[in-house]
Amino acid sequence: MNIKLRDNTIEFQDGSSLKSIAKSIGDSFSRNVLAAKVDSVLVDLNTTLYKDAEVEFITFKTDEGKKIYRHSAAHILAQAVKRIFPTVRVAIGPAIENGFYYDFDFKTNISQDDLAMIEKEMIKIIKEDIPIVREIKTRKEVLKFFFEYQETYKIELINELPDDAEISMYRQGDFVDLCRGPHVPSTGYIKAIKLTSLTGAYWRGDEQNKMLTRIYGTAFEKKADLEAYLVQLAEAKMRDHNKLGRELGYFMTDECIGQGLPLLMPKGAKLFKILNRFVEDEEERRGYVLTKTPFMAKSKLYKISGHWEHYKDGMFVIGDPKKDQEVFALRPMTCPFQYTIYNNGLKSYRDLPIRYGETSTLFRNESSGEMHGLIRVRQFTISEGHIICMPTQMESEFKGCLDLASYMLKCLGLLEDVSFRFSRWDENDKSKYINDPVAWSHAESEMKKILDNIGLKYIEGIGDAAFYGPKLDIQIKNVHGKEDTIITIQIDMFLSERFDMSYIDENGDKARPYIIHRTSLGCYERTMALLIEKYKGAMPLWFAPDQVLVMSLTDRTAEYTIDVANILKKAGFRVKIDTRCEKIGYKIREGQLEKIPYMLILGDKEKTEKTVSVRSRSAGDLGTLSLDEFISKLNNEIQEKLCRG
Repeated sequence: MNIKLRDNTIEFQDGSSLKSIAKSIGDSFSRNVLAAKVDSVLVDLNTTLYKDAEVEFITFKTDEGKKIYRHSAAHILAQAVKRIFPTVRVAIGPAIENGFYYDFDFKTNISQDDLAMIEKEMIKIIKEDIPIVREIKTRKEVLKFFFEYQETYKIELINELPDDAEISMYRQGDFVDLCRGPHVPSTGYIKAIKLTSLTGAYWRGDEQNKMLTRIYGTAFEKKADLEAYLVQLAEAKMRDHNKLGRELGYFMTDECIGQGLPLLMPKGAKLFKILNRFVEDEEERRGYVLTKTPFMAKSKLYKISGHWEHYKDGMFVIGDPKKDQEVFALRPMTCPFQYTIYNNGLKSYRDLPIRYGETSTLFRNESSGEMHGLIRVRQFTISEGHIICMPTQMESEFKGCLDLASYMLKCLGLLEDVSFRFSRWDENDKSKYINDPVAWSHAESEMKKILDNIGLKYIEGIGDAAFYGPKLDIQIKNVHGKEDTIITIQIDMFLSERFDMSYIDENGDKARPYIIHRTSLGCYERTMALLIEKYKGAMPLWFAPDQVLVMSLTDRTAEYTIDVANILKKAGFRVKIDTRCEKIGYKIREGQLEKIPYMLILGDKEKTEKTVSVRSRSAGDLGTLSLDEFISKLNNEIQEKLCRG
């Protein structure tokens, strides 16, 4: 048989295994091969070939190789846990970005302290170099096996498989798992592993199901790479807003209030207000008009918009449709409300474009497994807006939305961290969308033309569109590498018809407007989380909740300290005063821990000379300045960061 490799085609004997083919290329090469693609299908190296094929060998350097490697490490974790805790029931154990996890149903409680013992057993299994063998079984055989060992979670998964599904199990010594694969040939292929954390996780992410124990880990080919990653992980934990944001007093949560419902403390509320004013002022400069709309509406409104049909499971519904005459729902989006405002009165082409903006509090019924600090919550506030325009205005308005979003991100220092995704519908899953292929094709081609004309570098995400139109998602990763959307710009060619929106064109005829849904800064809570992580809580001067800490050196300068603070406040700065009878070193340390950008230390000399002794968070002691010089310095720094010169 002829096997086509990357560089040439080689003849091999029928029945040759992929492992032997890799070895024929070279011993050093074969040692790095984990699996292979045969005619674009991923398979184990133990697979034997009997006909001509195109073969691509997979190493750890590829994303597919890392996934296979870490998936095998997850199986080793499960085997180790089963050896130590024989009564445990196993659930699922996938590879994830930078690692893997496995969910377990323990009969007895385990803690973080048990991870070292489990890890030690994993290393033992790796040293045993146990073959990992794929076995194809009938549904009856597989069910019988897992019934015998009372593996209820595996049985549930098997029963959901299609009747004609090929069912495979992977056996490694005394451990057998239901798995599609592929895997590395033996446990000895895994070189460097580390268990990183333990947490709770509902079975299948549903809070109605049982809470399981999830063990996270990671695996690398080289110990040095593992150690470098662990250093990076430690840094990420230090930056994690869920930890740092609480420690610095930005937000808190309370179980009596509920998951995904954070409380912004004074510092967090101040940052929120700063960002909100920044957004609304900048939008007004760019021609937006404010609206203020209700937090809820009757189901009738959401039925017109399509949310009731396509988004109801993600909404908080008030009332029982079977019992109550009127059923309400908390709003997941503002668009239907602003469309209703647009329809209040006849519009001419001279009125367009109309740019509506609103600081909108929204509600989405996220599953408990998705909640994370301020990143993903059930109640959040967003800089939402909708532009109603003529088709000829679509491209320029879209560019204006992107320019606004880019400006916001640049001022916050986040622009360098984002990527762009053109999110399209999935024509093979029309149930998720308003089903009008012609309109979708037109909307997507229009957006693609705009993005290409701009010269924007983007990837495409099939199936990531909103139910009513394609969108440009501006993506960003948190410190743990999880990607979320921070800003969206969407083209909508459906809802103007659903809401019977129109304008009178130049010829006096009635015409349908186009709509752009957009955010300028996205979700405030998520943005705040990303800022805490980006700056380790040390916010840049212009949006720091407290910009200056003014401290008295002695009781004699307390009055001067208050006077200086009041002058700074009148100049528009956010000031904290400390006139306590404490040592100045103690006050400075407190200011450093609170990460305040500037500290002023006022002693007898400063009082006499009407000056201030300045200490910078980043540069240390800056010496003595007049108060006017210090105010000028602050104003210049703020204007520079706001890109206004």
